[in-house]
Amino acid sequence: MSHVTAQRFETADADPERVADTVAERATAVDDGFDGLADGIADADVVLLGEASHGTSEYYRLRARLTVRLLEERDFSFVAVEGDWTDCYEVTEYVTGRTEADDASAVLADFDRWPTWMWANWEVAEFLDWLAEYNADRPVSERAGFYGLDVYSLYESMAAVIDYLQDRDPELADRARDAYHCFEPYGEDAREYASSIRLVPEDCEEEVLEVLRELREEVSERHAGRVDDRSESVDADDPLADFAAEQNALVAKNAESYYRAMARGGRESWNVRDRHMSETLERLLEFHDGPGIVWAHNTHVGDARATTMRDRGKLNLGQLAREEVCDDDSDVAAVGFGSHRGTVVAGDEWGARMERMTVPEAKAGSYEDVFHRAGLEDGILEFDRGYGVADDADDDPLADPRGHRAIGVVYNPDYEGGNYVRTVLPDRYDAFVHVDETEALYPFDIEGGETPPETYPWGV
Repeated sequence: MSHVTAQRFETADADPERVADTVAERATAVDDGFDGLADGIADADVVLLGEASHGTSEYYRLRARLTVRLLEERDFSFVAVEGDWTDCYEVTEYVTGRTEADDASAVLADFDRWPTWMWANWEVAEFLDWLAEYNADRPVSERAGFYGLDVYSLYESMAAVIDYLQDRDPELADRARDAYHCFEPYGEDAREYASSIRLVPEDCEEEVLEVLRELREEVSERHAGRVDDRSESVDADDPLADFAAEQNALVAKNAESYYRAMARGGRESWNVRDRHMSETLERLLEFHDGPGIVWAHNTHVGDARATTMRDRGKLNLGQLAREEVCDDDSDVAAVGFGSHRGTVVAGDEWGARMERMTVPEAKAGSYEDVFHRAGLEDGILEFDRGYGVADDADDDPLADPRGHRAIGVVYNPDYEGGNYVRTVLPDRYDAFVHVDETEALYPFDIEGGETPPETYPWGV
């Protein structure tokens, strides 16, 4: 997709029944179309798999099924998710055999940043145990990791940088510790750091940038003298450990920028966050020298240019992957997910206790509504790449913009009208998966979550 034309958002919505008829003609039931979808996205260098909420079981399970197919049949190199680098790196150490743990649930139980349910749940645990088994018989350099793309772990990443340097370069560790002292007045609360900038316009930007520069130089110098960067022994000098240390320094730099932008308000903090995700994805592709898979919310993986996000000056990972990360936008495959009704895990405010909530029937005229009207129950609709510049695009009912539901970690079903993002679906995704009625995720920390659900394992 080369571009998305602005005039699309000025047209009137096509009749929902007409759009539903079009969906019924073109879509395929999930069970019948799953193989075709997997084959259709398998040649991409980057596969972006979305979700319409962070608390829906089917989204996680279907993403896992697609990911297993891509790993097994097309030898994809890694999975990168909308999670913290530090927490997810512990998962990578588990699935690649660098540490010992009884199972994935034991590792995921240590995720303590709200919203914990996003990754500390039975759906993810099942996939990670499969991934550990998949990796076990593969050479160390070919084992697929599970990495975090996000930018929140400011203090955890600074601590990880110092730990890494302590044995390798104690003098540089001391300099990093001195630089990071800039954050000491704020305890270990990144939001407190952001709040303080409103009152005292001084920041720690130069300090974290200098640590990143010096660490990169130190790693580069050591790599220049290494004979074999890809040792088959995890006990040898591990290039992944070097990569992770540099990534933690990058997280610290970009997290400082993120919290500083958040203090100033406006769209820039969103853009800083998604640019960090894009930069991390690009680094992972280069490190693994192979294709990768991303799990994140639809608002990150679906091209922002096909939504009103663009009108508000926001970009996202899906747009950056097509514009910057890959050489050609056809090397990126984005799959969106949605549903008509069901249940979801969320909180009623930031930091609130998680709960299972009812998701009401979709707003009339929305994409979720027209898929429901099509009568498919669960369906897959694939779009031609380059659709946004097709000569006959405006003759197609699906090219008309309409609302597309997005549920975040904070959710109130009684005030759902603001959860719809005006979207041109064929420009935003390469394929869309509709699950008519969904069920809530199964987190560890919810009532009864300490034991697997009766339906577990679902089978990936």
